[in-house]
Amino acid sequence: MLGLTGASGAPYAARVLRALGEAGAAVGVVASRAGRQVIALECYGDRGLDPDGALERFVAEHGGPDVRVHAESDYSAPYASGSAHTDAVIVCPCSMASIGSIAAGVESNLIHRAAAVQLKEGRRLVVVPRETPLSEIHLENLLRLKRAGAAVVPAMPGFYHLPESISDMVDFVASRILAAAGVDLALIPSWGSR
Repeated sequence: MLGLTGASGAPYAARVLRALGEAGAAVGVVASRAGRQVIALECYGDRGLDPDGALERFVAEHGGPDVRVHAESDYSAPYASGSAHTDAVIVCPCSMASIGSIAAGVESNLIHRAAAVQLKEGRRLVVVPRETPLSEIHLENLLRLKRAGAAVVPAMPGFYHLPESISDMVDFVASRILAAAGVDLALIPSWGSR
């Protein structure tokens, strides 16, 4: 499952979704209201774009044939129960409000519930925070999630692969997200291959 919340970083989610689609993965997509607003702005440059329409367009452009969209209040989705096996839940971008909710065990939407299920079942949870600077509260919540078994993959592009475009920097972060989720896709050259 790919969850999108209200932090900046929708282009990372777009790249992850496209890569998963190209790999033939079945993916559920859940976007919070704020996440849909971020998609409208960051992927389409239009704050006034209908958030639901932005999500539909996002999935149509970046998803594959096995992508299904779930409402953030859809607790009948398989990700809401540990009895349905989910290989990984990726929350990208992951707002600090969502980090705090997940760390505190608050399940106010399907994204938070799916994250909680992954943690309780000992399965892969990848959170991709994009915030700076980080407060002590942010750092404590991230540490709580790491200690609970989540992979914390901050949206921090590296430069040792000598990026030539914004897409190259997005690919760097997306590659790290996919690796943390257990998906072996080479979006960038490996260290030492240049």
